[in-house]
Amino acid sequence: MEKISKCPFCHPQQDSHQHIVFENDTCYFLQHDGHQDVLEGSGVIVPKEHRQTTFDLSLNEWTGIYELLHQVKSNLDERFHPDGYTLGWNVGLVSNQTIPHAHFHVVPRYTDEPYAGKGLRYWLKQEDNRRIR
Repeated sequence: MEKISKCPFCHPQQDSHQHIVFENDTCYFLQHDGHQDVLEGSGVIVPKEHRQTTFDLSLNEWTGIYELLHQVKSNLDERFHPDGYTLGWNVGLVSNQTIPHAHFHVVPRYTDEPYAGKGLRYWLKQEDNRRIR
């Protein structure tokens, strides 16, 4: 199994604030203490092998992510009772992928949060996001 020595997702146990909540043969669901105050219940699903982007995942890893996502959703529904979810992948620095290891964001959403009703498309469709050519 390929691992990169300084990658926080290849070695999740090295960050005392990062916790493996669930795992299967191919991936982990990780939560980080520092994110829970604002993004209650949020976390990321990451492949155990180092894959730089979503496009590098194997079919087996996709299957593992799918299975883990449903386990995570059941758990988050029971613990936090969210009103919806924002799910997403960032690929490359321009998309804000700051850790070069593929990771799938699972973010529970709530009707009483300030940005309720504003998902990925909302932010991308803002007029000030228009490309200048």
